Amino acid sequence: MSLWSWKAGLAGVAIVAATAYAVAQMPNHSGVHGQMGPGGPDQQQMMPQGSMHGEMHDRMVRGQHGMQGAMGQHGMMMEAEISNQPTMAGQEAFGTIQEVVRILETDPTTDWSKVNIAALREHLIDMNEVTLRAVATERALDNGVEIAVTGAGRTLEAIKHMIPAHAGELKEIGWIANTEELPNGVKLVVTTTDPKQAIKLKALGFMGIMVQAGHHQPHHLLMAKGELHVH
Repeated sequence: MSLWSWKAGLAGVAIVAATAYAVAQMPNHSGVHGQMGPGGPDQQQMMPQGSMHGEMHDRMVRGQHGMQGAMGQHGMMMEAEISNQPTMAGQEAFGTIQEVVRILETDPTTDWSKVNIAALREHLIDMNEVTLRAVATERALDNGVEIAVTGAGRTLEAIKHMIPAHAGELKEIGWIANTEELPNGVKLVVTTTDPKQAIKLKALGFMGIMVQAGHHQPHHLLMAKGELHVH
C-alpha cells in the first residue's frame, strides 16, 4: 500500500467517525420524545426514546471500534516511520563519550573549567588496546591464576596504565592481587583463600577478571569531570 493511499484511507475513516458523532449529538427539535416508526403519517408508530438511544449507542460503539482498529493500524505505521532512526552511535568509544557529555550537559553543577574529555578518550584507547591487542598468557595456580600481559608500542603503554590500577580494584572485592613489571608488559597474579573462588578465577581468566568490580563507568564520568587521574 502506498503512503498516499493509507493516509487517504485514514482521513476517510476520521471524516466518517466525526460525521457520525455530530449526528448523534444533534438535539431532538421536534418536541416529541420519540421517533417515527415505519410507515407514513397515517401509520404513526412511535418508537420509545430509550430504544432509539440504545440502537444509536450500539451503532456508535460498532463505528468507534472499527475506527479504532483502522486508526490503530495506521498509527503503528506512522509511528514506525517517525521513530525509524538508528540509536547506536556506530562506534562504542564514540557512544561512551557522547553519553558522558550528555550527562555533563544535564548536570547544573558541572564545572566546565575542569572537564577533560581528552583524558577519557585516552583511557578508552587504553581499554581498546588491552582488550583487543594485548597478549595474555595465563598459568593456573592452586589458589588462583597468574597472567603475563604483554604487548608493544601503544599497547604496552596501555598495559602499564591499566593493569596495576585494576589490581587495586580487585583487592576491594576481597581477592589478593599483585602486579610485577615485565620488560614488555605486566604480570598480574590474583589469588584467594576460598577454594571456590579459586575455581572462579581460573574460569574468568584475563578479561573476566578485568571486568570485575564495576568501577569503569563511574570512573569514566570522574575522568571527564577532571576529578580522577588514572595515568
